[in-house]
Order: sequence, then C-alpha cells, then structure tokens
Amino acid sequence: MQEFLDAIVPPASGTTWLEAYQAMDTWMQVFWGCAIVGSLIFIVQMVLTLIGMDSSDMDVDFDGADTMDLGGGISLFSIKNFVNFIVGFGWGGVCFAEIIENRWLLTLVAMLVGIAFVIMFFFIKKQTKKLEHNGAFQISDCVGKTVDVYLRIPENKSGKGKVQVSLNGSVQEFDAMTAGESIASGQKVEVLSVIDGFTVLVK
Repeated sequence: MQEFLDAIVPPASGTTWLEAYQAMDTWMQVFWGCAIVGSLIFIVQMVLTLIGMDSSDMDVDFDGADTMDLGGGISLFSIKNFVNFIVGFGWGGVCFAEIIENRWLLTLVAMLVGIAFVIMFFFIKKQTKKLEHNGAFQISDCVGKTVDVYLRIPENKSGKGKVQVSLNGSVQEFDAMTAGESIASGQKVEVLSVIDGFTVLVK
C-alpha cells in the first residue's frame, strides 16, 4: 500500500507518503483520506462492472413508502452514489486546497464537487439504462416470470421497490409495485403486468 500511494501521489523529497500525510492538518487528512479510499473503492466497482458482477449495489431501504427513487431503476441513495460523492469531495478538497485558504469554504466547494460527481454518474447511468431498455431485452418479457425482490416493495401501490430478473443471459433491474401487502427484500414474486416502461406490478 505504501509503495502504491508513493507511486500515485509522490510525497515531498526525503519523506514517505505516510509521513507527509501525518504532517498534514486534520482538514487535509480528511480530504486525502476520502480521495484515496474513495478512489480505490471506485476502481474496484469499475472492475466489477466490467466483469458483470456489479449487481450487488445496494439502495438504502427506508421503512416509509418514499425510497427517493429517481426513475428508471435508479435510486438517489445507493452505495455507488455515496462512493461517487466521497471521491468528488476528497479530490475537490485536495485540488482546491492551494487556491482556497478558508477551510470552511474549501469544505463547501468540496461538497459541491462531490454532488457534481453524483449528478454526473447518475446521468451516465440513466443513459446506460435507456440503452439497455432500448435493446433486445423488453420489460414485457418479465410478465408471468418469478423474480427476486431487490428493494422492499411498499404495500397497496404506495411506493416503488425493485426487482431483479435474469433473462436471455443478462440481469435486469426494474421498479416494482404491488397491490397487496408489502414485500420484503429477498422474496420471490410473480410479475403480473407492466405498468410503464420501467415499472412492473407483482404479487
């Protein structure tokens, strides 16, 4: 790890990266910590995505009906979005540290950069979802099939959950609603019909 950090962010001459990190003030330690740790997790996520093992991204499941879903099978609160924010926040703080001396203002700017990262990757994912749904896979193919509940589905159509379905060699994720009682994550349900281009009705 030490050699890796020294390679990507060379420390001052005669010191190791760890020594340089320990000499920083608390603000910069936080920024650098978020930047390095967030970037490492981001790289791991990218590798998992490339090899098709990224379906484990978890959305925060609130007990209430509103899960802050943004449509198209994408939720605001997810592990990936949190990592995107941390990466933007960390590198934003590091990059603007030499320009902005006020630490509170620097933190605000870093937070805005983090939010910008979330919005940017949300837009990219949204466009990717559209390409997926416009391809050979049709949401209507799910009707009558048994699928897995990925995110809890609120009762009586009071909100949306998520289901995952494996079809034609690919795993797809769709919004889901039910007319009955709430359905917990991990349960298997049957798709009754398609509500719209991104949402199915299950029981």
